[in-house]
Amino acid sequence: MTVSKALRDAPDISAGTRERIKKMAVEMGYVPNSAAQGLRTRHTRLLGLVVSSVTNPIYSRIIMAIEEIAHELGYEVLLAQTFSRTDREEAVIRRLLTRRVDGLFLTPVYRLSPHAGIYDELRKRKVPTVILGHTAPFCAGFLNVETDDELSSYNLTQHLISLGHKRIAYFCGPPAAPSSHFRFEGYRRALRENGLPQDDNLVFQAGVTIEEGQKAALQFLQEKPGATAIQAVNDLVAIGTGNVLLSQGVRIPQDISLAGFGNVLTTEYYRVPLTTIRQPKYRLGVAAMEMMRKMIAGESVESKRLPAELAQRDSTAPPPHSETN
Repeated sequence: MTVSKALRDAPDISAGTRERIKKMAVEMGYVPNSAAQGLRTRHTRLLGLVVSSVTNPIYSRIIMAIEEIAHELGYEVLLAQTFSRTDREEAVIRRLLTRRVDGLFLTPVYRLSPHAGIYDELRKRKVPTVILGHTAPFCAGFLNVETDDELSSYNLTQHLISLGHKRIAYFCGPPAAPSSHFRFEGYRRALRENGLPQDDNLVFQAGVTIEEGQKAALQFLQEKPGATAIQAVNDLVAIGTGNVLLSQGVRIPQDISLAGFGNVLTTEYYRVPLTTIRQPKYRLGVAAMEMMRKMIAGESVESKRLPAELAQRDSTAPPPHSETN
């Protein structure tokens, strides 16, 4: 009993005894059985973190913040990927539940259906859960951390309009993702408030990847809608778009301006440094971990929406001279 108390830092063991026992444990190579400890305390000190893919640079600093603070609080983080598949999402969440995690951080696989069985189960189990991003009908009721996407996108479009652009193309994200809707609505609101027409010929379905940005750019070049600027739903789409434009001899920003959203690391060092929205990724992770800490402790907690700011770089400029005459 004395050894057990010393190894778990019980307050009724003297400091000298505690240090002697811990020193002996290290010399003997003793490692406590965390599973057995979890059975006794009903807490495993494990947290599950589910993202679409670790290759998506938007998650790197969020993961860093969560893991860093979790480590300081004595938690381990189990990381899983969904690859944007609902079947895999359910499988990895169930595996984490079998590990009896104390809480879950989830980047949902968004779907148009208002219900998802695994999220209904999480509600019934009352597992402390933080959604990393916007909620949708199927995951309504869970706490979340998010960026103010609509206002940020609005500010980005306003930036392009302030430069003199009147025909701004928009490369949309997946229809099921709430962030796609919020960012598109911010773009449309800026056009409305400036008395600019909302031309469907300027709207292109892209997605979220570099490859999808390349496909949208090829369609844009083929259709020639007469835009002097392109606003992409995220940075990866913008980079894919920029690759195609530059390979076809289109100069950025002399011939056309290009803007992204997210401020992933590569944007600042892209061939033409990219104007974008600087999402507070690390602060989102910090906020998510603080929310989780409070939920586990039974404290009151609310969802968080964080502002983002414009990062103006070399990829946006006034339209070609002929456009301003």
